[in-house]
Amino acid sequence: MAQNGLCSYTNDNLGKLILRLALGVLMLFHGVAKLQNGIGGIENMLEANGLPSFIAYGVFLGEILAPIMLILGYRVKMAAILILGTMAFILTFPYADKIFTITKHGAWAIELHMFYILGSIAIFLFGAGKFSIDKR
Repeated sequence: MAQNGLCSYTNDNLGKLILRLALGVLMLFHGVAKLQNGIGGIENMLEANGLPSFIAYGVFLGEILAPIMLILGYRVKMAAILILGTMAFILTFPYADKIFTITKHGAWAIELHMFYILGSIAIFLFGAGKFSIDKR
């Protein structure tokens, strides 16, 4: 039996665009907050863990540059890797003790981080789509 109408309509490129925009715009808010409020908290966390504080400037790659690349559709696989690396770093330090934690509202404590991780992996696998600068 053939399906007609809305249930049979697909547009992979539009889906890729929506995923890129969702991940890019939501991550960019975090980067803008770092621009407005500084990265002192990240520098302090790094120093407390015996790491050099200059590594904190990498947050600008993962939370500003990479999201802009995703939004525009420019080198999205590289952007996805930058966001994935940023999230892996965050889960290693400030959120390592929250991986198996449920919040008082019943949510996974790292669900937002997992959204960024899984979204980045999906974008890496799917590519940018035709609605992008790269048009791939």
